[in-house]
Amino acid sequence: MAPGKKGILARLDAGEIVIGDGGFVFALEKRGYVKAGPWTPEAAAQYPEAVRQLHREFLRAGSNVMQTFTFYASDDKLENRGNKQSFTGAQINEAACDLAREVANEGDALVAGGVSQTPSYLSCKSETEVKAIFKKQLDVFIKKDVDFLIAEYFEHVEEAVWAVEVLRETGKPVAACLCIGPEGDMHGVSAAECAVRLVKAGAQIVGVNCHFDPMTCVKAVKMMKEGVEKAGLKAHYMVQPLAYHTPDCNCQGFIDLPEFPFGLEPRILTRWDMHKYAREAYNAGILFIGGCCGFEPYHIRAVAEELAPERGFLPAASEKHGSWGAGLEMHTKPWVRARARRAYWENLRPASGRPQCPSMSHPDSWGVTKGDSALLQQKEATTQDQLKQLFDRSTNH
Repeated sequence: MAPGKKGILARLDAGEIVIGDGGFVFALEKRGYVKAGPWTPEAAAQYPEAVRQLHREFLRAGSNVMQTFTFYASDDKLENRGNKQSFTGAQINEAACDLAREVANEGDALVAGGVSQTPSYLSCKSETEVKAIFKKQLDVFIKKDVDFLIAEYFEHVEEAVWAVEVLRETGKPVAACLCIGPEGDMHGVSAAECAVRLVKAGAQIVGVNCHFDPMTCVKAVKMMKEGVEKAGLKAHYMVQPLAYHTPDCNCQGFIDLPEFPFGLEPRILTRWDMHKYAREAYNAGILFIGGCCGFEPYHIRAVAEELAPERGFLPAASEKHGSWGAGLEMHTKPWVRARARRAYWENLRPASGRPQCPSMSHPDSWGVTKGDSALLQQKEATTQDQLKQLFDRSTNH
């Protein structure tokens, strides 16, 4: 950590708001640097300039945590389903740590090394085997001396607990996020109980990320907070949701939506939606507030602008953004200048512009989770026969 910078726990203990960044895999997929499907972060080593620039945009937007672009960088994921492994997990993670540190040092930001759920767990590998995967990733984070660690995107609290138990051995602060909603994890463990287990395992910060929209995620974290407090335990709380509206999702989240992953744009939250999210999260007692898939830097800027009174400053990117549309006062058209006010944007109901487009979808709801043969992972590419079985099942579902 750079001299003079407070650590993550010191900031949260002091009641400071910590703003995370956004969803790198989705943002970089749209920019042409990540392949949808594997969702692996080779770009950290292959296209470092793209990753560095995105870090800088989030920093300028107000983020003070640079999360290493190491999502799904375990070796078992890098070689899953025929994904060609041009870089090792260690090479990717080292490059990602260097990029995050470089940009974090350009501002008052911390570096967080992250691990996520593994194909090995879904294939019912043992606790020892899964923990060895986390340990292998952790070696790089220790070598690069990240400021704290995040275990994120876990559908099953059991695997998240295993991750926390490995991460806590470093002595660095540990945050743990499940990708669950108010219904709990994929094996039916309640959100409250999940949080209790994570805190008992050694996580000092607990919460949720991905899979659901901001308000749903905030609701889930509220339940986690109530569970932790009822158990007589203490923790800090974080939330890093999707930037998509998901009112029609079930417990599996947005990956069950028929629009996932290439038709989600009509669901994107506006910057004004993000103001509401930031306020709701802060009022719920959540101090670590960021984003996941779908979040772009302008979304994080909205979070930072909403919480500027509490933080005492605006992000650098606000230089190019008037509060609540104030910049429109300079527009050439009078009807657009009339929109330069908070009341207009707070009460707007955006239209999709798509005739006969439904407002809700029907999730696929296959009901498949760990222990189901359909979730067994493989190194070989998915065969055409395997795909036909899936196509047939989807048609008949």
